[in-house]
Amino acid sequence: MSNDSGARVGVTRRQVLATSAATAFAAAASSKASALTFTQVPEWSPFAHSPPPSAKHSDDWQFFNADEAAAVEAIVDRLIPADELSIGGKEAGCAVFIDRQLNGFFGTFSRLYMEPPFGKGVPAQGDQSPLVPQQRYRFGLAELEQYCQSKHQASFKDLKGDQQDQILSALEKGDIHFEKYPSADFFALVLQNTKEGFFADPVYGGNKDMVSWKMIGFPGARYDYRDYVEKHNQTLDLEPLSISGGTHWNHQG
Repeated sequence: MSNDSGARVGVTRRQVLATSAATAFAAAASSKASALTFTQVPEWSPFAHSPPPSAKHSDDWQFFNADEAAAVEAIVDRLIPADELSIGGKEAGCAVFIDRQLNGFFGTFSRLYMEPPFGKGVPAQGDQSPLVPQQRYRFGLAELEQYCQSKHQASFKDLKGDQQDQILSALEKGDIHFEKYPSADFFALVLQNTKEGFFADPVYGGNKDMVSWKMIGFPGARYDYRDYVEKHNQTLDLEPLSISGGTHWNHQG
């Protein structure tokens, strides 16, 4: 027998839509009730979860021993001597920068492919040495000390400036023979790292007080230049800013 008045058994489409809407509203209300609401500016500081390496104390050597550090400080001070434009390489922290880099992944070439074979190669192929920077500095400084003691009966740091310059010039030309690592390659590595330390962000240990940036007029790690892009041929005199931020970074609100 058929149902009276033709009424259908079950749920109508209108009821399904109404029920779904009610369920969604209830879920949203429940979620909103349990959500965390910020009523003030959250506390935040730059590098809070990924702090930069600490490089404040030059006597806190992380890779060099005391004798090696003294030799490197003497070298960087001859490569970048103090003058009317800036402080010297030692005071600028170039040796500290090199020390910190050698203690990190650069020192071990951990991010480079370092599997044999190691052939001599051609200049276009770049560095083919199996030695990592930590070894190059350790061997190079040891052989430099041996040479200075044999030639002058003194360590490099104790020689006069002109004597130091003569030795560095001989290293650059490859005129001093090193057993484990070519002296010219050692000089090139130290020179490159010294320049990097002098011009790198101060957070890495060199460029004390952003001395090199002030010297060349580099504004530093500023994230927004929109106020200056239309200012052509003007001297802006922007105070350099490190990637560690400035005092205004701590302002909230």
